Amino acid sequence: MPKHTQFKVGGVPEHFNLPWKKAIEENRFASHAIDIDWKDYGGGTGAMTKALREGELDIAILLTEGIIADIHRGNRSKIVQFYVKSPLRWGVHVNANSPFKTLEDLENTRAAISRYGSGSHLMAYVNADNHNWDLNKQKFEVVKTLHGGRESLADRKSDYFLWEKFTTKPFVDNGEFRIIGECPSPWPSFVVAVREDVLISHSEDVEKVLNIVNEACKEVKASQSSIDEIAKRYELKKEDVAIWFEETVWTYNGKVETEIINQVQERLLSIEIIDEKMNFNALCSPFGREPKATKS
Repeated sequence: MPKHTQFKVGGVPEHFNLPWKKAIEENRFASHAIDIDWKDYGGGTGAMTKALREGELDIAILLTEGIIADIHRGNRSKIVQFYVKSPLRWGVHVNANSPFKTLEDLENTRAAISRYGSGSHLMAYVNADNHNWDLNKQKFEVVKTLHGGRESLADRKSDYFLWEKFTTKPFVDNGEFRIIGECPSPWPSFVVAVREDVLISHSEDVEKVLNIVNEACKEVKASQSSIDEIAKRYELKKEDVAIWFEETVWTYNGKVETEIINQVQERLLSIEIIDEKMNFNALCSPFGREPKATKS
């Protein structure tokens, strides 16, 4: 019997990762002599970039902007493929009893963020930039998780909170949150990133993992029963899942477009999250095609 390769893999405990969960449950990786040790990261992208840095994760499914910003800060990982090509619909949430009615009311108030460098942090800057707010006046309260964000808004320690709107929909429905706007990510939402040392030592097995997941994504998207399954697993209303499912586009190949990576870098540069652009090959090591050499 061949020796199994084990990968420590992390992702958010949300509906986007159903293909990974199903592939694990159906022993698809094990049949290729690969063991996946999956961990849910309620703290999101900021928690996963930290885990990649510290060797607690080999592979992470995380937000495009978050991993690009962290590679700029020295994270020795590479993007190997886009995972969800469609934008993330960030809801801008406030406590239901707060006085805030519009996005304009939130200027110079406090944003709850899971961590510095997380999607909720970076997208708060994007949202501020979209409304021409002074980026130097942004104030943040670190809350670690969605649960922490709920507590922070309830205790008035922060004023608003950006999070994926379908994940938070139950808390809007129960009267805890009000959603007063959206801030869709202006790029593909999720990528798969792998530590550089893992790519060097286990490139073939990483490619097998991606092929298995991409096939699982195709099957989930093709099956109408997925809507019922997601609603049940993640305790969401079927009608909300149906909207999300229609909008969500998983990717099924290893392509990472240079143009999109540059677009993300240009926006992060404009809002002063990064200081300069990096070459495509310093950020990405995609399977499925040879990346073009690009000037930074």
